[in-house]
Amino acid sequence: MNHKVTIADIARELNLTGATVSRALNNRKGTSEDTRKLVQDAAERMNYRRDRIAYSLRSGRTNIIGVIIPSAEINFFGSVVHGIESMANQHGYSVLIYQSNEQPEYEKKGIETFLSSRVDGILASIAKETTEFSHYLEIKERGVPLVFFDRANDSLNIPSVVIDDYKGAYVATEHLIRQGYKRIAHIAGQQHLKIFKDRLDGYKAALTAYGITVEDELVYFGNVSIEAGRQAIQSLLSLPEPPDAVFAVEDFTALGAVKELKDKKIDIPEAFGVVGFANESFDEHITPSLSSIDQQTVQMGKEAFKLLLELIEDKGDIHVQRRTQIVLEPVTRFRQSSMRR
Repeated sequence: MNHKVTIADIARELNLTGATVSRALNNRKGTSEDTRKLVQDAAERMNYRRDRIAYSLRSGRTNIIGVIIPSAEINFFGSVVHGIESMANQHGYSVLIYQSNEQPEYEKKGIETFLSSRVDGILASIAKETTEFSHYLEIKERGVPLVFFDRANDSLNIPSVVIDDYKGAYVATEHLIRQGYKRIAHIAGQQHLKIFKDRLDGYKAALTAYGITVEDELVYFGNVSIEAGRQAIQSLLSLPEPPDAVFAVEDFTALGAVKELKDKKIDIPEAFGVVGFANESFDEHITPSLSSIDQQTVQMGKEAFKLLLELIEDKGDIHVQRRTQIVLEPVTRFRQSSMRR
């Protein structure tokens, strides 16, 4: 019978203590980068396989994290997950992914699944339709580390990694102003979500800064979808003084706007400019290519995992000064749909 390689075997091979080997295998504090590499190389060479059940019973950890995303169909969230998984793999963690489909009931099921699976921590982006947050507070009450990414709620006092949505909206609107557009509309999202409220506020602030009156009729509240973008353009073009540009709350809404404008044979960008938000993968490949704001998705995923790992490592230590929010800088990606000059 083949001998199953243990931590003790690796310790003897390298003349290290079992505790040092264990820390190195699990990327815990207290070991140098050189020692970690030495131990992990030896583990691979000796074909070491961790007994997950035994490890979990001993350590109280599963080395599994749960990730709740609103939709797997949106490239933005897939890109964030890529960042999360790249860091998780480096630190010996597996990732469970649950899709909420933008609905709170699915969000709750995901959380129940994660808690029953005894995950070490949870990363979550709030569903569009979620307006009540007791299920997230339950995670806190159970002492399970939780970090929001992209969509957060400041009132819950839960650590988060977000983009500066206000600044992103400001520079998007400013860009349209500088391109010479005179009446700039905004297709807004649900205002109970902070990211969508911040984008509306950034749009208004840019207009005000350039001495342009904010007109309520130029703000269309939709449900954030391709169809909402189409409906918004239909409504905005029916105004006595229709706009000549629009900043959409995200790229699928902007795509709907572009489709409707093209159906109406309105020239983009000469007669009408369009800017979205998120820098979805399709932006470069439609005609005209879509201007947008890049949210540094992969970096967002990496930072979210690192913040969660800090909470996991320092769990129960009341003396640790924890970071509460990481705000990433938006990056402009201006393309044909708004480049009039």
